[in-house]
Amino acid sequence: MLDWSRQPRIQFAARQMRLGGVVAYPTEAVWGLGCNPFDELAVTELLALKDRPVQKGLILLAANIHMFDPFIDHLNDLQRQKLKNTWPGPVTWLVPNNGLVPYWISGNFTSVALRVTDHPVAAGLSRAFGGPIVSTSCNPQGREPARDAHQVHRYFGNQLAAITTGTVGKRKNPSEIRDLLTGDVVRPS
Repeated sequence: MLDWSRQPRIQFAARQMRLGGVVAYPTEAVWGLGCNPFDELAVTELLALKDRPVQKGLILLAANIHMFDPFIDHLNDLQRQKLKNTWPGPVTWLVPNNGLVPYWISGNFTSVALRVTDHPVAAGLSRAFGGPIVSTSCNPQGREPARDAHQVHRYFGNQLAAITTGTVGKRKNPSEIRDLLTGDVVRPS
């Protein structure tokens, strides 16, 4: 099985994120924009590219659940099991923010959106980066999300630090979003 984290374009994109760049990469259903979630300037640039307000919050994507350990250490065993039952996979969970996730990620919410991806390229990028990355659809606000690299170029041209290799997964819709505390489905898949 191919280790995407070692692929040269994935390595390059991960380096660009460590340097504060915004990159595009395929996910389960659409292309995503990502950056270092703890670099406020990088997140500000990503939000400006999308014309997305910071108040809406962003999803953090990881290659495995252990990358989220600092953000889920306050959860009980039942809550952790709920996460494990759907990860890796297309479910994003709204988890109470324990104070370690900055405002520019959580927005106006007391929770943070977390997903362990089962897309090999997205997971490889997270592994190459060394932790969770921002994941938001690759499109200007109000436009259809990019579903191929050509559309990524049309939307953002040379404004991105890198565009990885790869294609989107077979899912038709972005990830389902569920609230961990209530079990409510906030966004159906």
